[in-house]
Amino acid sequence: MVPLIKPTPWDTAAFGMPTWELTEYSDAALRQAVQTAGHHTIRVDALADNRLLYEYGFYYCDTLIEPYCNAERLRAAQHPEASISKEIDAEQAMMICHGAFAHGRFHRDFNVPKAAADLRYDNWLKQLLEAQQVYGLYWQGVLAGFIGHSGNGLILHALSGEYSGRGLAKYWWSAVCNELFGAGCAEVKSSISAANVAALTLYSSLGFSFRNPVCIYHRLVK
Repeated sequence: MVPLIKPTPWDTAAFGMPTWELTEYSDAALRQAVQTAGHHTIRVDALADNRLLYEYGFYYCDTLIEPYCNAERLRAAQHPEASISKEIDAEQAMMICHGAFAHGRFHRDFNVPKAAADLRYDNWLKQLLEAQQVYGLYWQGVLAGFIGHSGNGLILHALSGEYSGRGLAKYWWSAVCNELFGAGCAEVKSSISAANVAALTLYSSLGFSFRNPVCIYHRLVK
């Protein structure tokens, strides 16, 4: 039997309090959540009736959307000075990561301290680096950012501020997508905030389509 709420130990480690994710949108799951101390997350179809959420004190944080593409649709771009490698200096990658996700849902949650939200993403990158699931993004041989992946999913990515907004990302994303296609993935996908216009524009320019919009709601129970 699937539990109505499940612990999220990676968030607990960052936030220093119990954290949970609801496994379904139902009166029973919401009732159990508000009776359980800690920080709770629920993902709900973007078109679902949200009345119950507000009745139980949940508040909106973000809408996520899933870009996806196959090899045939990918509009790849190349540049001789852009390269990727899994040989990556962990300390440099951590410096790029720290504070790079200031518009993420946990940074937008008034019940989560900014330092704790930063730590969550730092911890996530550390785990991906240890598992060798991170591509370093290099420009003229200098580390400019990273893309973490799990299977066919691009799950954590960031660029150093000096390389952001210069139209360079399409070269790196193309290279990582082609690596995953070459490894046998039939499709590459990601998950981004619908408010992240730069990421939406990037994925669209590369031939990605979009699906599965979900709204994220949080609730802190003391």
